Amino acid sequence: MGNFFPRWTNWLPLKLAVAAGFIVFGASLAVPYYFTPKYTRVGYEPTQPVPFSHKVHAGQLGLDCRYCHSFVESSSHANVPTNQTCFNCHGPGKGNIKSASPKLEKVIKANETGKPIEWVKVHKAPDYVYFNHSAHLNRGISCQNCHGQINEMEVVRHAEPQSMGWCLDCHRNPEKNLRPLDQVTNLNYKPEQLDRSAFYQGLLGKGVKADEIASVIGEGKTAKGLEDLLSLADTTYGKKVTQLEVGTQLKKHWQVQPPDSCTACHR
Repeated sequence: MGNFFPRWTNWLPLKLAVAAGFIVFGASLAVPYYFTPKYTRVGYEPTQPVPFSHKVHAGQLGLDCRYCHSFVESSSHANVPTNQTCFNCHGPGKGNIKSASPKLEKVIKANETGKPIEWVKVHKAPDYVYFNHSAHLNRGISCQNCHGQINEMEVVRHAEPQSMGWCLDCHRNPEKNLRPLDQVTNLNYKPEQLDRSAFYQGLLGKGVKADEIASVIGEGKTAKGLEDLLSLADTTYGKKVTQLEVGTQLKKHWQVQPPDSCTACHR
């Protein structure tokens, strides 16, 4: 009896095995790369029940983040503003700022019924992760560091991966992100905009010795006062203030030592 299958099928099992091997190999490379927060979270931009523009409020009007998220400096979480917060500006008797706008219809209705608006949460840490907003803001980590350029967003989106590796990178190198406390909610902050003299005078005014400041600028460096520090900084960093300059000073003198062990976030 002749062969039922043609001769070329003799190689078919081997070919299928090789193809399956390539597929498995490709999947093993693709999954760790693409199945990460950078690809699964970044860009998430849900439609909110009320078209609130951060670009207008935080950008054009310069509204401070803490006006709406009023507990971020004292609470572990950033609170969602109540309806009354909106009515402080848009309600009757408050200048009637666009109070007749159809965009405020749900806000007005919520205020009448007492039922809060069900905003869609954009940033949410897993239940097994502990994160404290106040601990970060009170040590010079800005809203912008974690949430991106909010003041340029019409609709808030997930701008950073906020993954474990992303957090650990900051914990291990906090000087990359630290800024003076009065600049934490300045979403347009640039270190080169700081006044170097005022920055170092602020450290001296808080009791930090000139020699201690100088030793951070360069190992073995010394200084007697502000003028020596300014001269040393100009030589080391150039004429403009840099992030490394600001961050290393704040890390040292504020004793910023973020934990990088598992128990820091997993409690």
